[in-house]
Amino acid sequence: MTDPGTTDETRIDRWLCAVRLVKTRPLATRLCEGGHVRVNGSPAKPSTRVRVGDRVEAFIADRERVVEVVRAIESRVGAPAAATCYADHSPPVVREAGPEIVLIRGEGRPSKRLRRELERLRRGPGA
Repeated sequence: MTDPGTTDETRIDRWLCAVRLVKTRPLATRLCEGGHVRVNGSPAKPSTRVRVGDRVEAFIADRERVVEVVRAIESRVGAPAAATCYADHSPPVVREAGPEIVLIRGEGRPSKRLRRELERLRRGPGA
């Protein structure tokens, strides 16, 4: 007996929501309509069908996600089960180094020394 939520193919917007890459199906639909989702290298409409073995590239929450469909499911499942429905080939997340100086609200005007350090940070390295 097979899973009732498992099919041979499913819509990309339903699949993105079912495997928990996006929070809601309307959000997945907006991502597809905005051109942020590609299936096998082609731009995907919300109704684009995905099958096992398809490669999905999506720009979700300021991060590039590249996943391969392992199971085509339509209904939302728990996080551990959702993780088994795709193989993640996404590039690693690179954290940008923030400024070392943190301004605290209500501390008043920065001193001359602090202003110079802030200017040095804004100009960037080597400037």
